[in-house]
Amino acid sequence: MNTCPFFGICGGCKYDFTSPDYHAQKISELDGLPITGNAIWIDAGTRRRADFAFADGVFGFYRHRSKNIVPVQHCPLCCAAINDILPAVASLPWGGAGAVLVTACDNGIDIAVSSAVPYFSSEFKNAAMHLDVLRVTWNGRIVIQSATPIVKFGDVSVEYPSGAFLQPTVVGADILRNMVVAAAAGARRCADLFCGLGNFTYALNADGFDIVGAGVRRDLFRNPLTVGMLNKYDCVVMDPPRAGAIAQCTELVKSNVGRVIYISCNPQTWARDAEILKQKYRLVSLVPVDQFVGSAHWELFSVFA
Repeated sequence: MNTCPFFGICGGCKYDFTSPDYHAQKISELDGLPITGNAIWIDAGTRRRADFAFADGVFGFYRHRSKNIVPVQHCPLCCAAINDILPAVASLPWGGAGAVLVTACDNGIDIAVSSAVPYFSSEFKNAAMHLDVLRVTWNGRIVIQSATPIVKFGDVSVEYPSGAFLQPTVVGADILRNMVVAAAAGARRCADLFCGLGNFTYALNADGFDIVGAGVRRDLFRNPLTVGMLNKYDCVVMDPPRAGAIAQCTELVKSNVGRVIYISCNPQTWARDAEILKQKYRLVSLVPVDQFVGSAHWELFSVFA
C-alpha cells in the first residue's frame, strides 16, 4: 500500500501512516514536551475498536470537516476481525443517524449503536440476526446477543460491557501494562485510578477505582481519593480520559505517595497536570506511544517519583 485510500477524504487521520516521513510528522505533535525515551510505534492494521457513523442509509466515516459520510467497508487501520465484518455491517438497514462502535473482543465482535432515534426497527433486528457477531446494542438496549463478549488483560478474562473503554490495540495495551508493572516494581500497595476494566489493576494486584469496571465505583473527577485514602499507598497509577486528572493531582501532592505512574491520552492535559505533580515529584520518565495511528493523538507514559 502506497497510501491509505481514504486519507484526506475521511476525517479519521491527520497524518498518512503509510508516508515514509510519518514518524517525523507525528512526533512533531510533542514539540516542547520533556520526552526521555524513544517513541514506541504501533503497526497499522491492529486497531480492535473503531467508531463509525451512519446517516441517510450510508455507513462509514465522517468526511473531513463535514457531517457527510464516506462509505467504508474496509479500513487499513483496523484489525482483520473488524474488516471481515464491515461489509455486512455497512449493508444493514440504517435508519436515522448515529454512531457505531465496533469492538473486536477476544471471543468475537461487539457492536454498540448510539442514535437520537430511540428505537431500532424490526427490519434492523432481523438483518442483525444474520451477522456473525456476539452482540448488537442500540442506545444500550440489546438488539441481538449470542454470547457475552470477553476481553483479556494478560491471563485475566473479564466481561466487556457494551461501549466500555479499551485501549485501541491489544499490542499497545500489553506494552503499557508491561511498562506499568516494571515502573511499579517494589511497591507494596498500589492504587489504580481511572482503572477501567482493569488493564493494570489485575497485573498489579491493585485497588481499582473508577465509575465502571474493576474495583470501587467512584467518580474521580468529582470525588478524588483524599489524602487520608492515598496515604495507604506507596504507588498510584492513573490513566484518566482526555480531561486529565487535575483534582486527583491536587490531592496527590499533599499525600505521602512516593511514586505516581501517569498514562495520558492528551499531551495538553498531561502538561497541565504535570505542573501540579512537580510541586512534590520529579519527572523520571516520559515515553510516547503511538496508540492512535494516523491521528494527532498520542498516549504518554510517565513516572513521577
